[in-house]
Amino acid sequence: MATYVVGDIQGCYSALQRLLSKLQFNPGADHLVLAGDLVNRGEDSLATLRLLHGMREHVSGVLGNHDLHLLALAHGVREPQANEEDLAAILAAPDSTALLSWLQSFPLAHYFTAHDTLLTHAGWPPQWSLAELLQYSAEVGEVLQSSQAGLYFSHMYGNEPNSWSPQLEGPERWRVITNYLTRMRLLKQTDNSLNLTAKASPKDAPLGYLPWFQQRSHQRGNTRILFGHWAALKGQAHTPNVEALDSGCVWGGYLTAYCLETQQRTQVSCSTQA
Repeated sequence: MATYVVGDIQGCYSALQRLLSKLQFNPGADHLVLAGDLVNRGEDSLATLRLLHGMREHVSGVLGNHDLHLLALAHGVREPQANEEDLAAILAAPDSTALLSWLQSFPLAHYFTAHDTLLTHAGWPPQWSLAELLQYSAEVGEVLQSSQAGLYFSHMYGNEPNSWSPQLEGPERWRVITNYLTRMRLLKQTDNSLNLTAKASPKDAPLGYLPWFQQRSHQRGNTRILFGHWAALKGQAHTPNVEALDSGCVWGGYLTAYCLETQQRTQVSCSTQA
């Protein structure tokens, strides 16, 4: 049995098929874990969701910001834009309720106890312990599975508050937890506050900001961190125990799978259909 964690698919259906073939993925024995952003911008987000949902007993994952945007559209918070035909196709599909209910059941974080490995879409905020991070993820997960889900999505968008405080409550608390776990890239060196506008590589970071994984933390110990979200890293964090899995498939890069048991990567090129 192998456990493969796959970086941002973003609707790149053909690349996902080729990756599964290269892995010789066996749904009866293996398990696929998704690092978030299953949909949006690729050639067929609906087919991607259907493929994964069809193997759902052997697939799990965490939510990414693009997944949450799709769910917000489904809750009527916004309308799909002209460049979001792939998301509109999911909403109009006859099996959309089943697909989206399954997606909405995903957490923001997952900890693999046997491997001492944490997976979130964007990373591990250095001011949180592992126990705190999992607690905050669970808080949002409970909201998403409750009658407050609509309230959550109606207040999800926005960059404020840009820093964590345990005193935050309600939608503001949910929003900042979500932003740290699904949108985080750069943090201010002095207080770990979020910069949610800069998306380039770390070398182009604004003065006073560092990638979250370069910020000083006494919380992580030897726990390995897997994350996606930051395509500009090209799948490389260059930091011990930190594995960046977004290798820019939707931008013509690669789709990456990381095996928990062997710590080996498998990739397919997304610039070719071969």
